[in-house]
Amino acid sequence: EPLSSEIWMCIVFAYIGVSVVLFLVSRFSPNEWHLSTNAQRSVANDFSIANSLWFTLGAFMQQGCDISPRSVSGRIVGSVWWFFTLIIISSYTANLAAFLTVERMLTPIDSANDLATQTDIKYGTIMSGSTTSFFKNSQVPTYQRMWEYMISAQPSVFVKTHDE
Repeated sequence: EPLSSEIWMCIVFAYIGVSVVLFLVSRFSPNEWHLSTNAQRSVANDFSIANSLWFTLGAFMQQGCDISPRSVSGRIVGSVWWFFTLIIISSYTANLAAFLTVERMLTPIDSANDLATQTDIKYGTIMSGSTTSFFKNSQVPTYQRMWEYMISAQPSVFVKTHDE
């Protein structure tokens, strides 16, 4: 998964928290209040709790919203949230790209026995090295099986130098 479940939970809590903070900031800031457009002469505030949740979700999805904060404090909260979503979306995209391009090994190798029993991955030693002598003279069945594989492999898995 590109992001762990803990990260997703933190994002959900941050989403709810920022929405509530935006709602509260808009309630206390006089710049968010305006005259209502209906026949009654009253003041209204666009940032209800539902609109605050909608604004925050729209920013997270990089889509925007019909309303935007007018107060400096509301704009600061919105800007911090936009920056946060930019970082999260960039991280998600990078992790997803890495996750999709990495070739997964079908048979994980955790021990010498795992290496000896598989044939997908080629392995060998330096021709005249001590590792060659170790496998050649070993009495351990796993290492004997590995030596048999190395001497029978075509093309040869033995190399002359470390650079090969």
